[in-house]
Amino acid sequence: MTNASDIETAFDAARHQVRRAVAAGLVNLKGESAREQLEQLEFRLQTERAKAIQRGSVDLDWVQKTIRWTVEWAPESDITILASLGRIARLAPPGFS
Repeated sequence: MTNASDIETAFDAARHQVRRAVAAGLVNLKGESAREQLEQLEFRLQTERAKAIQRGSVDLDWVQKTIRWTVEWAPESDITILASLGRIARLAPPGFS
């Protein structure tokens, strides 16, 4: 079981990076505004944060799907969001992918 404080910190850091990207007007790989994807990502992070705290662990499947989805639209020039998701992934119990 992961410490609830570690879960809170990792998810809050990821949400901070998402809000930073919204404020900066991040564009997606197509060169279009990424606001819609970022808002969806923040919603997903907020929802999963509550579940992870209640469970006492991060859902590895959720992390993998979220990272794959983010890679589909996030620009290579800004890896901070992916890095913050990686921080969450490190809290997930080991599993098979």
